[in-house]
Amino acid sequence: MGHIGAGHVRDALKRAAARMVALRDELNALDAAMGDGDTGLSVSKGGAALLEYVENTPLAEGEDIGKYLANAGMALNRAAPSTMGTLLATALMRMGREIKGATTLDAAALARMLEAAALGIQERGKAKLGDKTILDALIPASQAFSAALQSGATLEQAAQAMLAAARKGRDDAIPLRSNVGRASWVGERTEGKLDPGTVLCVALLEALSESA
Repeated sequence: MGHIGAGHVRDALKRAAARMVALRDELNALDAAMGDGDTGLSVSKGGAALLEYVENTPLAEGEDIGKYLANAGMALNRAAPSTMGTLLATALMRMGREIKGATTLDAAALARMLEAAALGIQERGKAKLGDKTILDALIPASQAFSAALQSGATLEQAAQAMLAAARKGRDDAIPLRSNVGRASWVGERTEGKLDPGTVLCVALLEALSESA
């Protein structure tokens, strides 16, 4: 795929939003094992809001994709002002800001957007790699995507490298102990369990990559 236009962006956002809704029960179950069990509810509310946004907000070819994504982030934040909702909204808004004014996207722009999303979540959530959060999948994914492109890979190849890194990051975080958020309150109980944030990250990247 060459340049990515408005239609591709809307379709990708719609796929990601639908995945967020579908993950409700799985994420709730994962969160209940190491937190308060409502991550899936929050994520599904945010996904529903994004689906409504896509349906009701046109994005014509030649319009500002960055503004469209930033506004999508604000819609998500209004609907799901929880910790995970806020982090996802921050990621979307940072991605939009990174490509403000762009009417098409290329692979380099996608790499910058991933980096901006990871940095935004780090800053907003006060977390880092190894804290057993969504970042343990997102940071390796972003780094792998950029590295693949720099080595001459196609967008499709870079997307596969990104997904492989995200899945490895998700699995590598299983034995870790949660260091931030409510999950950190239960300490060692979080060891040996899947982190819902990493599971969500992999699912969203999979949904976004379906058009890559």
